[in-house]
Amino acid sequence: MGKINGTGVRLRAFRADDADALAAGFDDQISRSFLPPLPSPYTVAHAERYIAEHVVATSAEGGALYAIADPGTDELLGGIGFDKVVPVRRQAEVGYWVGPWARRRGVATAALRALSAHALGHGLERLELLTHLDNPVSQRVAMAAAFQREGLRRGAQLGRDGARDDMVVFARLAGDPDEPAPRLLPDLPGGELSDGVVRLRPLGPGDNAFLTELLILPDVIATSVPPERPSAERIRRRCERAETQWLGGTRADLVIEDAATGAPVGDIGLFYDDPFTQQAMIGYSMLPAYRGRGFPTRAAQLLSLWVFAETDVVRLAAGTAPDNLGSQRVLEKAGFHREAYLRARLPGPDGTRVDDVQYVLLAEDLLD
Repeated sequence: MGKINGTGVRLRAFRADDADALAAGFDDQISRSFLPPLPSPYTVAHAERYIAEHVVATSAEGGALYAIADPGTDELLGGIGFDKVVPVRRQAEVGYWVGPWARRRGVATAALRALSAHALGHGLERLELLTHLDNPVSQRVAMAAAFQREGLRRGAQLGRDGARDDMVVFARLAGDPDEPAPRLLPDLPGGELSDGVVRLRPLGPGDNAFLTELLILPDVIATSVPPERPSAERIRRRCERAETQWLGGTRADLVIEDAATGAPVGDIGLFYDDPFTQQAMIGYSMLPAYRGRGFPTRAAQLLSLWVFAETDVVRLAAGTAPDNLGSQRVLEKAGFHREAYLRARLPGPDGTRVDDVQYVLLAEDLLD
C-alpha cells in the first residue's frame, strides 16, 4: 500500500504503534454511536487485531484502509478507507473517522478528497458515503469533498440497540466537478439573524424541552398539519435532525429568541418543497406569554430578507386558517399579500378537510 498525499494530511498504512491512538479514536466514535456495533470499551487489544486482521482482510476483498497521519510528525489523526467493492459496477463505499485530538482542522475533508481522487483515478468510478441522520458534521465533510446527496437509505445499518438505522446517502462519480455543489439553503451569516429585538438561530438537539412545550399547546396543535399532538419521539427527532434537513435543502427550522434575554419564545420554519419553480413556505408558532409583542412579524421579516438575499427562492408563501385573524395580521405587517382562498386544502381533525387562506411575498414587496 503506497502513501497518498493530501492537503495537510498523508494517508499511509496502519502500523503496530498506531494501536493506542486507534483504540482511543474508535472508543470515542462508538460512544457517539457513529460506528457500527463494535466492542465497547474498544481496547488496545481490539485495535491490534484490527490492524493485523481487519485491514488485511479488507485489502484481500478489494478494499483499502489507510491511517490518516500528520505529514510532519506522522502522528495518527484518524482513519479512512473503502470497502464493499462491487467490481462489475466499479463502485465502493467510503468511511472515515477522526480522533477528538485532531478535529476542527479540516482533516476529514482533506483525507476524503485525497482518497477520492486516488480511488476514482485508479479503476473505481463511483464512491458512496453513508452518514447517520443525526451526524451533520460528517454530512458537511461529504459535501465539502464534493460528494452529492442522493437520498435516504432505509434501515441501511444495524444500530447498537438492535434496530436498523436509516442513513443519508452521498456519492461522488469519476466525472463530477471537484468543487462542492451549491447549497439550496446556506448557513446563516454568523449563525443567526437578529434585528436587536428578536434573534433567529437554528433549531438543535438542545431545544427538545422548549419545542415540546410549544408544540403541545392546543392552539398550536390545531394549526399544525396534520392537527395532531406530536409524539415525544417525533419532537426529539425533529430537533436532532434539523441540521440534516437544512443541509439537504428541504427545511430550515429556527428558534425565535427574545434578543434581550435570550429566552426561546417561538419557532419559525422555511419549507423549500418546490425548488424547481423556486417557491417556498414559512410557518411559525409563539408561546402565549410572548404573543402581542410583534415578535412573529419581526421573525417573518428577518427570515424573508435572508431567503431573498441568500437563496434562489423568488416566491414565499404562508397559509392561515380563515378565522385566524391574528396570524393574518402578522403576515400583512411583514409585507405578505393575500392571494387566494383555497377550499379543503389541508387535512383537519377526524378525517375532515379545512380551508386555507394563502398569503404570498415577493422580493419587491419587501422594498415596497
